[in-house]
Amino acid sequence: MKKIVITGASRGIGYELACLYADAGHQVLALSRNEKPMKMLKHDNISAFSFDLGDTDDLDKLVTFVKEDWETVDVLINNAGKLINKPFEELTTVDFEEVYKVNVFGVAAATKVLLPYMKKGSHVVTISSMGGVRGSAKFPGLAAYSSSKGAVITLSELLAEEYKEQGIAFNVLALGAVQTEMLEEAFPGYKAPLSAREMASYIYDFSLKGNRFYNGKVLEVSSSTP
Repeated sequence: MKKIVITGASRGIGYELACLYADAGHQVLALSRNEKPMKMLKHDNISAFSFDLGDTDDLDKLVTFVKEDWETVDVLINNAGKLINKPFEELTTVDFEEVYKVNVFGVAAATKVLLPYMKKGSHVVTISSMGGVRGSAKFPGLAAYSSSKGAVITLSELLAEEYKEQGIAFNVLALGAVQTEMLEEAFPGYKAPLSAREMASYIYDFSLKGNRFYNGKVLEVSSSTP
């Protein structure tokens, strides 16, 4: 039985992941601003509370829970994401700050506070996007989002190097099109080849086994573009 922390668990891939882990007998801490979808499940293996990655009080609440209830964390899934779709000339500094606050600074903050509770064999999986991968197809309107996803890839590569002696693995999954609310925001009307449940199944397996084979890697998980 593993102890799993997931951010962005109220919908889409995060929601499906929480269900997969819990149904398999793992203990899940499902974090999102809207905790109601998780609490409505009333699953014995799922704990949930309202959580904002940019709120220091919420980060303290996260640490308190892990310290008092779990003591250790086996897997962290940095899944929460923020997307703003606007032409570049219309993007404001505030827009960039909002996106980076979740997609980069929030990932760094959550990872930092949980690292003291990770041990050899723990795995940090950060969900990025094909849009953040060098050389991939890029799309107008996603300057803030895709650049943030590129930044978090480099962050994970650096952390893998910094913590390799402790046996904590950091990997990134750069996802292609998955049928989620966020995809609809980015590409209205586009129909993705994969459902949130299908992608969650892949991430589930990778998070539990992938650190035996990879560390500091970016895996492109895409059967199409976008």
